[in-house]
Amino acid sequence: MSVTKETVIEKLRTIPGPDGGGDIVSLGLVSDIFIADGKAFFSITVPAARARELEPLRETAERAVKAIPGVTGAMVALTAEKKGGGMERAPAPPPRPAPQAHSHGHSHGHSHAPRPAPELAPASRQPGKRGVPGVAAIIAVASGKGGVGKSTTAVNLALGLVALGMKVGILDADIYGPSMPRLLGLSGRPETVDGKVLKPMQRYGLKAMSMGFLVEEETPMIWRGPMVMSALTQMLREVEWGALDVLVVDMPPGTGDAQLTMAQQVPLAGAVIVSTPQDLALIDARKGLNMFRKVDVPLLGIVENMSYFVAPDTGTRYDIFGHGGARREAERLGVPFLGEVPLEMAIRESSDAGAPVVVSQPDGPHARVYRDIAAKVIEQLEVGKGGGEGPAIVFE
Repeated sequence: MSVTKETVIEKLRTIPGPDGGGDIVSLGLVSDIFIADGKAFFSITVPAARARELEPLRETAERAVKAIPGVTGAMVALTAEKKGGGMERAPAPPPRPAPQAHSHGHSHGHSHAPRPAPELAPASRQPGKRGVPGVAAIIAVASGKGGVGKSTTAVNLALGLVALGMKVGILDADIYGPSMPRLLGLSGRPETVDGKVLKPMQRYGLKAMSMGFLVEEETPMIWRGPMVMSALTQMLREVEWGALDVLVVDMPPGTGDAQLTMAQQVPLAGAVIVSTPQDLALIDARKGLNMFRKVDVPLLGIVENMSYFVAPDTGTRYDIFGHGGARREAERLGVPFLGEVPLEMAIRESSDAGAPVVVSQPDGPHARVYRDIAAKVIEQLEVGKGGGEGPAIVFE
């Protein structure tokens, strides 16, 4: 049985407004409703000063919609309207009970002694910010623009951390263009715990969550900001991540509203910026660097992707996009330079095949590049322990 917007609206008409007068639909508090694969997505507008008080209203609406026959799930967000127009995020509701942490083993194609988790000051020490239960550190992999190989870098970095003996998860935060299912060769839907908390998908010793696991690949995600943030909230906080040393967040490309909101609200231990060597890409990379600096997120370093090309037949090296631009930019800004990743057919082909080079060719030179980058990221996390704490990313 397919669910329609009209069915959802009629159900929401049964829910009284914040003060008992009218209903939330007739009062104009419900946003446009989007339905994909039986899941309903919408937001409810409430006064900013009453957002925390009205969290039960959101829960009531969510329960009501989930009870509709044919509905497989609902994502409902509170959106606060501030005086003078414009929208702002509602304060975070009280945290849900933490899921039980559980241990799990890893098998790698090559041996490495397990490394201890970086001893980071918990991000939840910051007033009003809270981390994810069981997750020691959250790092963002970001770029100022698309097309620089950010997601490929993020997944190989995460797998490099796994290869170094760490317990790692990856969150695909690109709602509009999720790529983790393809990069990891995963398909199907995540299972749930008691029908409430999602179990992350797993492959190569890596736990993963992505919107690509929840909707069909061809489904267009035509959402406004509040709906995007609500989806990210659930993928971050309503997933049984268990005990992780590091959660890698593959950020959407660019420096728009969604990226800034995440950088301001999630407890990031640091950010990795991915760029190509040419000047135009570096201009966009600077935007990403400056965004994180303005919200006091530590910069773990810059990766120069597509740094050079070595002809397989002659061994001749070509600097197709220039070379060394990201390294010089890192030196100029006083940011660590994490490494150069070559423009290499094997990296692209293995990623497209769902077997990233770190696991498909673990003893090759390209896997070694990513493991070296992962080791430098760990070093930067350890250098920053006990230092300035980044603002917490809270998708609420």
